[in-house]
Amino acid sequence: MILKNIHITLLFFIASYTLFAQDQQTENDTLFDNYNAYIRYYKNQVHAKIYYINTSNSISINDRDSHLNLDLNANKQSRIGGSVSFRKLTISYSFAPDFLSANKNNSGSRLYNLNLRGYHKAHWMQTFKLYSEKGFYVKIPGNKLYLPQTTSLKFGGATSYIFNKNFSYRALASQNEKQLKSAGSFIPSVSLYYTTFNLNTEGEFQYITIDKQFDSFDLSFSPSYNYNFVPNENLFISAGASFGLGLNYTASDTENITTLLTEFNFKGTITYDLKDFFIGAHYNYLILNHSTKRSYYIADSIPFFQFFVGYRFKAPQKVIETAEDINDKLNIKT
Repeated sequence: MILKNIHITLLFFIASYTLFAQDQQTENDTLFDNYNAYIRYYKNQVHAKIYYINTSNSISINDRDSHLNLDLNANKQSRIGGSVSFRKLTISYSFAPDFLSANKNNSGSRLYNLNLRGYHKAHWMQTFKLYSEKGFYVKIPGNKLYLPQTTSLKFGGATSYIFNKNFSYRALASQNEKQLKSAGSFIPSVSLYYTTFNLNTEGEFQYITIDKQFDSFDLSFSPSYNYNFVPNENLFISAGASFGLGLNYTASDTENITTLLTEFNFKGTITYDLKDFFIGAHYNYLILNHSTKRSYYIADSIPFFQFFVGYRFKAPQKVIETAEDINDKLNIKT
């Protein structure tokens, strides 16, 4: 019962500690370090943030033979929560309250979402995502039905290389860095996702001849370009897009097939920063298109929207000392 209302994010990538070696310490080591003229890293500050999230993993199945189209949308989508970040550790918790309209009449449904992101040195970035869903609405012409036992599980991620060291991905993704001057970067990525889907109709739609269960693997290469625009010291605007090609392998009830995969991803962020306060919004939309069977076509989409309000403050001295002790024990130079 608890899992249906929880979203947890935990970022703690010790392997990416070498980024600290690139920080240049200020004389009094107070609030932040400038390791170049383009990026400000808040070394000894805590970032507290509250946010609203709307996300899901929707699947559209188009039967080429009967021209029937099924739109399957996860039931529970909206959450509110908060996070606290310090250096490379971020802990986040959110839940889906019943007073949000998207969460009403969701008996038996569940949406669990896990996001991880880590960095290595100035260029490498690794992401991991997991979506576990139960309870879908299915839309067909002239009808809409709730399927409480239909389930979907998707997990995977991407390994990316950020070419421009003056471009801050953290400024758009987590706001624990600040882009001081406009900069863009070419960011190629290799993505791998696994999806298992069970269309449990419980006696409904028996006339539909499509497979009720399939396991799918998506592998793609996606060149992308992102640009961080800084019109003034308070306003930050970022936009980027990628288009990828790859292969999909699907094992279903009736056949196994390998087909061409296309991937499209768009993201945009806007943040207004006033001293220690910041407010903004982030949007990301990922679409995976492939044929899981010669007779029908799958469009797998993951929209993500977040509105956030945050505050930065200097970490307690005890927390800073503990972090430095860990750095010393792990031989991390700051």
